[in-house]
Amino acid sequence: MKIMHLSDLHIGKKVNEYSMLQDQIYILKEILQIIDDEKVETVIIAGDVYDRSLPPNEALELFDEFLYQLSSRNVNVFVISGNHDSPERISYGGRMMTENKIFLSPVYDGNVKPITLNDDYGEVNFYLLPFVRPADIRRYFPDENIENYTDAVKVAIDNMNVDFNERNILVTHQFVTGAELSESEDIIVGGTDNVSGEVFDGFDYVALGHIHREQTVGKDNIRYCGTPLKYSFSEAKHIKSVTILDFNDKGNIEYSKIPLTPFRDMREIRGTYYELTLKSNYENTNTDDYLHITLTDEEDIPDAIGKLRSIYPNIMKLDYDNLRTRGSGTVDAIENIESKSPFELFADLFKQQNNQDMSKEQEEIMRNLIDKIWEEN
Repeated sequence: MKIMHLSDLHIGKKVNEYSMLQDQIYILKEILQIIDDEKVETVIIAGDVYDRSLPPNEALELFDEFLYQLSSRNVNVFVISGNHDSPERISYGGRMMTENKIFLSPVYDGNVKPITLNDDYGEVNFYLLPFVRPADIRRYFPDENIENYTDAVKVAIDNMNVDFNERNILVTHQFVTGAELSESEDIIVGGTDNVSGEVFDGFDYVALGHIHREQTVGKDNIRYCGTPLKYSFSEAKHIKSVTILDFNDKGNIEYSKIPLTPFRDMREIRGTYYELTLKSNYENTNTDDYLHITLTDEEDIPDAIGKLRSIYPNIMKLDYDNLRTRGSGTVDAIENIESKSPFELFADLFKQQNNQDMSKEQEEIMRNLIDKIWEEN
């Protein structure tokens, strides 16, 4: 069985007030093309379908179209809710959709039954465990000792009564201990939402969602596929991809990644204003990409972002890296204060604050200003 693992679509997301919807439309079409090219039979979407529990209408319409396109290809589709989703909205209409091979995880009720498919090697059981918190599990298993997220997920799995002699895939959406984070995830401070990877022992494959960087955690078969798009500049150097599994007989899974090419990339560039506006430096790049620009000029450029947007229209962030910004911002006590002139005192203060001396023009302005003040007094 050939399976595609997706997660964290975050349909309807905005990044720095930029709507990502057009980019998401583009990347979902690319994913459909990969499904066709690779002859994928089953698609897993491991949570965070939407970016918020009340998604905008255009987000609902886009996911509806994506499901329709998957259904028209006669592939099996498994979808669970993530921490950004409303479980009730994800599960809505699920019983009717099973007739079209679309399986939506119901709201967790303590009873997770496998959905079984068949291939040349026999049966494959899919267990759909949406994002759960300890309180969700305690509600149905009040006699269990559940103190943290690891306890909660372990109790949920123990009560699935999985036969580990069979081929089993778990689809879930949690933060597994040891996963490498980006800035765009919602993780509880202090890591109290960590789940130990040991609770997944016995499954042939664990299709994870929640973490935005593609990675395995502890074992090759416990895997995050990552987001299909970059959602923060901490992901600028990531190569986004889809994960493909060739699931053969028991214990025999082959993994591959197919890179995704976005409509607009998310990049970081730096240099002086002159360098970044020099045509030879940008003419062979996609200037429509989402950019974080760092200017290295020592002097601030008036209306820099407005001017740069005439070349790079999708600047999301602009900042400076120079002697002034690298300084500590603290002003040390000035030695021999009584022996220094007002100009020398100001020159010392300027250097302390800006990590550089005044220019000749600034010195002249300051001398004239001090002379004028002293004349008037």
